[in-house]
Amino acid sequence: MDPKRAALLRQLPQVDDLLRRPELAPMINALPRSLAAAVVRRVLAGQRQAINISPPEALPAALNDAALLRDLGEALAAAAQPSLRRVINATGVIIHTNLGRSPLGEPCLAPLIEVASRYNTLEYDLAKRSRGSRQDHLEGVVKELTGAEGVLVVNNNAAAVLLALNTLAKDKEVVISRGQLVEIGGSFRMPAIMAASGAILKEVGTTNKTHLKDFETAITSETAMLLKVHPSNFRILGFTHEVSLAEMVALGRRYGLMVVEDLGSGCLVDLGKYGLEHEPTVQETVKTGADLVLFSGDKLLGGPQAGLILGNKEVVESLKQNPLTRALRPDKMTLTGLEATLRLYLDEPRALMEIPTLRMLTCPVAELDRQARALARRLKRRFGSRLSVVVVGSEGRAGGGSLPQAALPSRALALTVPPLPPQELEVRLHRAATPVVSRVEHGVVLLDLRTLLPGDQDALLGVLEEVLAGLK
Repeated sequence: MDPKRAALLRQLPQVDDLLRRPELAPMINALPRSLAAAVVRRVLAGQRQAINISPPEALPAALNDAALLRDLGEALAAAAQPSLRRVINATGVIIHTNLGRSPLGEPCLAPLIEVASRYNTLEYDLAKRSRGSRQDHLEGVVKELTGAEGVLVVNNNAAAVLLALNTLAKDKEVVISRGQLVEIGGSFRMPAIMAASGAILKEVGTTNKTHLKDFETAITSETAMLLKVHPSNFRILGFTHEVSLAEMVALGRRYGLMVVEDLGSGCLVDLGKYGLEHEPTVQETVKTGADLVLFSGDKLLGGPQAGLILGNKEVVESLKQNPLTRALRPDKMTLTGLEATLRLYLDEPRALMEIPTLRMLTCPVAELDRQARALARRLKRRFGSRLSVVVVGSEGRAGGGSLPQAALPSRALALTVPPLPPQELEVRLHRAATPVVSRVEHGVVLLDLRTLLPGDQDALLGVLEEVLAGLK
């Protein structure tokens, strides 16, 4: 080994010496001693590897103690952070799949904390003083809202589809339009879910056109179900034809077949009344008479991740007897958050105000403009010439595979910090104590007001103070 490399390796401090450094004490004290020591060892191992693999001409004359302490401080601070963290969503995408989809409304938080931190009636019937079912907690409110006879809740909508197919069509044919063989995210596709359920896929029609006669011609003695999948995350436009659910229900009755609709993103209010693209509501779908209607508890409904199965009481009861139901059941926190969200829908005006997803979807652009200009003034007063802020027009999205054609006019703050290129500013916003997820367009960082939640604006000022302080 050349002398320069050997000298640098000898300059690396001992783990115990670094653990006693006063500059690192706040970060070290925030961690268990063993974890802090492991982080220090990992950083030192990285330094050692860098010295060993660097060409001689790239090696410094002496170890950079300040840089080592900075790297250690960042690594220790990162180790103290939980992996699942709050972020500020400034993208303008409301149901952001990567950012946790729909945030819960304020009225949901108190019951969630109460149930999560205390013993509760998850599977206990107080009136009977005996064991109860976790499925009973949502039946009343769901039936009141939708008119459904039977209700079953599982942990997500893909699970609902899997359970329905496995219970009702295992080793039997399921007829579905070719144009509805969707991919639901994360590369999970409807044909793969059908195969996992044991059902036999029988696709009919073409990508853009499927007629009732295509379904009828495909029916054999091995057919168990007609499946309709609402294209909630895409649209096929132009020269098209789709078989309505009412037509499929009539056909199913004629041949004694189950008819199931996978709505995907369940919607309990008519968004068309608020200037948005009409999305079939759960209520109108249930009224059509399908044996089962399946949809998500998050997305447009605005609750926690869950899958809801509504429909014919006897059919729903048969799903409850499937052993998979236990594997797919929701926990106490999901049920509590979902019940609290659904209760808000009993008063639609309140739901529009208290459920963040609905509030953001229906917020008028004039209100967003007012908020954007007020926030821009606050930023200018706070940061002056260190930060350039301009209010610009923006376009938000529903996201989460919902309302794919709905462009939501919005307002955004265009930020520039003179020493930083926009990509570097975006990275620094990501690395803040409260990370901000933004967009970069036309050479500026955009913070879209449509997806800022209560408290985010105040937090944003702290984040920008942190980012700008790092430039001194």
